Amino acid sequence: MSSSSSLLRTISQIYRTLVIRLPYHVLTAMVVLTLVAAFGMTNFKLDASADSLTLEHDTSIDYFREISKRYQSGDFLVLTYSPKTEMFSDESINTLKQLSDDLAKVEGVASVYSMIDVPLLYSPMRPLAEQKESTRTLLTPDVDRAMAKEEFLNSPIYRDTLLSKDGTTTALLLNLKVNDQYIEMARNRDALRLKRDTQGLSAAETQELERVSAEFLAYRTASAAQDAARVEIVRGIAAKYRDRAQIFLGGVSMITTDMIAYIKSDLVVFGGALIAFMIFMLAFLFRQWRFVVLPLTTCLMSVVMMLGWLSWIDWRMTVISSNFVALLLIMVFAFTIYVVVRYREIHAADPDAEQEDLVMQTVRDMVVPCLYSALTTIVAFMSLVMSGIRPVIDFGWMMTIGLCVGFILVFVILPAGLMILPKGQPKDRGDNSAALTVKFSKLAEFHGGKILLISLVVALVSGWGISRLQVENRFVDYFKEDSEIHQGLSVIDRQLGGTVTLDIVLDAEKNTLEVVEAETPTAEQEATGDEVLDAEDPFADAAAAESTATEEDPFAEMDEDAFADDSAATASVQSYWFSVAGLDQIKQLHEFLEAQPEIGKVQSLATVYQLAHDINKGKLNDFELNVLRNMLSDDIKNFLIKPYLVDELQQTRITMRIIETTPNLKRAELVERIRQYAETDGGFKQEQVHFTGMLVLYNNMLASLFHSQIATIGVVFFAIMLMMVALFRSIKIAIIAILPNILAAGTVLGAMGLVGIPLDMMTTTIAAIVVGVGVDQAIQYFYRFRVEFEYTGSYVEAMHRSHASIGRAMYYTSVTIVVGFSILMLSQFIPSIYFGVLTAFAMFMAIVGSLTLLPKLILMMKPLGAEKSA
Repeated sequence: MSSSSSLLRTISQIYRTLVIRLPYHVLTAMVVLTLVAAFGMTNFKLDASADSLTLEHDTSIDYFREISKRYQSGDFLVLTYSPKTEMFSDESINTLKQLSDDLAKVEGVASVYSMIDVPLLYSPMRPLAEQKESTRTLLTPDVDRAMAKEEFLNSPIYRDTLLSKDGTTTALLLNLKVNDQYIEMARNRDALRLKRDTQGLSAAETQELERVSAEFLAYRTASAAQDAARVEIVRGIAAKYRDRAQIFLGGVSMITTDMIAYIKSDLVVFGGALIAFMIFMLAFLFRQWRFVVLPLTTCLMSVVMMLGWLSWIDWRMTVISSNFVALLLIMVFAFTIYVVVRYREIHAADPDAEQEDLVMQTVRDMVVPCLYSALTTIVAFMSLVMSGIRPVIDFGWMMTIGLCVGFILVFVILPAGLMILPKGQPKDRGDNSAALTVKFSKLAEFHGGKILLISLVVALVSGWGISRLQVENRFVDYFKEDSEIHQGLSVIDRQLGGTVTLDIVLDAEKNTLEVVEAETPTAEQEATGDEVLDAEDPFADAAAAESTATEEDPFAEMDEDAFADDSAATASVQSYWFSVAGLDQIKQLHEFLEAQPEIGKVQSLATVYQLAHDINKGKLNDFELNVLRNMLSDDIKNFLIKPYLVDELQQTRITMRIIETTPNLKRAELVERIRQYAETDGGFKQEQVHFTGMLVLYNNMLASLFHSQIATIGVVFFAIMLMMVALFRSIKIAIIAILPNILAAGTVLGAMGLVGIPLDMMTTTIAAIVVGVGVDQAIQYFYRFRVEFEYTGSYVEAMHRSHASIGRAMYYTSVTIVVGFSILMLSQFIPSIYFGVLTAFAMFMAIVGSLTLLPKLILMMKPLGAEKSA
């Protein structure tokens, strides 16, 4: 015991020497550190890439990248085009062509698909030889536009994808080049990360991971800049045509670009407004310029040091961790308020004391409760590290480090600043009984039963609300209805086949391959057809095609060498999925998917299968299917077959887009419903069916959010209780202090469930924030209550005195937090609005609980023992 006391005396003496007696040196050092950090802020970056928003070690992301590379299906941008003239008029089509040509010139755009350049296969249906010879489009001079319109509206190829049902809106799909280098670099880095976290790395592998990570980060930064520049170029092109048509833009890269713009705007607007309000509160509360300058300087230096350090090491903020700046400002602001209020109280009680003694007494009184407040808040934010989602993990670590920096600066800059500035006259009101917060203590004294009853009702209602809490949310709901991105996504979602992608990858069974090989015709048979064609075969008498070609015989004019060029190649690797048996399976699943209300456009080999049936006017056999495949032009193959089939791997893909505006969309249930149908009715085995796409990645992240909240919140409360037991040496006090915070956290989560606000990447952090700030207030209150009880010996009197002193500081900080976060209602980003409103509501509930329920529980349970006799 003596050794610990000696250590504390030594630390106190060092602190007095460095901070109290050498304030100029300390402040100079802090200013230099802040300036060095500020120089690093020129490298400050925000990251809203898909890589930053995925689940840590999610194998689905690696599979997604693998499939994207295999099928060369990269990111895309979509423009909706609603001309002011009739859609199929010359003026409209010419405008659409000019727009398409301009977009095709944009760097990074691999191709542009629109209704003017996709092949017309039903307008009218032509013989295969003619189809192969020339592809007809809407720009072909003699094309029947009315027939083309019918094809866009009703054909299995274009239905619900190129033309809205009312015929007034079409889409231009900008397929962006697949960045194979990005995919390989990401997969290499993730493989090393996974090995590091599961098996461990050698020294050489550790260096390799550092090198690969640095290279990938630099490459991703350059790619993100190119993506943002591309979006702006496309926007600029679209703007030139808005006098002739209504045009909206959508796509993942656009969402990323706009999210970063919104976050930057929020940082400037919200940060500036919060600082202005803090200045107002400090001036209004303390009415002395020193108590405006010193707390504000402490807050700003904490933020600048952290942002500068993050910038120097290139640790980037994301959509989630962007709230770190506001939270750190407010957390440090709370510590400064506690210190300043206590200093003014001591100064008012002993105006003639030396400044050094006043400052040291303030530090002695406040360092322990502030330390435990910081530690318990850190525990709350460390719970986010267990989420498994990289931006949430980063947010937890940033807040943990930031709180450590903020705590140190509060007990360095404030005391040193007070030593430099003149002591002045005490201006604390002194008459603490008149403080506003005393009204809350009187509620606890005279209406304690009502407080307990209301708390019980709130707890029950909150429990019901939590049971209704959902993790489903939609990208379109992230943006205000009058924003371009919301309007564009809504049009694409409702009129043009959906927005979010979902792919089903099917692998053929091994025992089916032998059957396919047995049925596959030889190259000689494909070239002559002598041994397989009979009199009823539509390919028979091909030599007479020239004289008998009619509209009823679409295969007419075909000669015996029409497909001989590719026959050897197709015979060498024959896919089960391009056989009658495989295509029938795909067709059955395809039709099931189209019948689901949540699913918009579905594309697969079933489309070309339907085309083959329409051309042949009946069922085909395997040989005829392969003849058809070879008769199709390269343009049509690249459009209808290549995106959905890999012969060498015996693998096919079904792509679909999900209609996010579907009421009560439940992603996990939809995927499971599809899986069950495929395995029970579709004849697929479990190992054959794989799901991928943005819907899968996003759903995995949402599921992790929900489970991490459930798994960690109990652990957090338990850990905080242990810390309170260590601080107050009482389990009873720990339970009393934690109960109001459990109620506050439960109330905000329950309110989300009751009003239908889903749990997402931003709102998931609110529980940790409520616990962190709420426990901070409980510790401050209990620590002061214990001092007042030792002085008065009366629970009621100690409660009133605590409310009139530390209660005021708690009230000041809570008002600042509530009003400050309410400013986020001005954001253009809906998750930021939810975050601001819910955090403000949570802080309101936390302060009400700390000033009413907490003191009532103390009065009822008397955790400090019996009262002293008068």
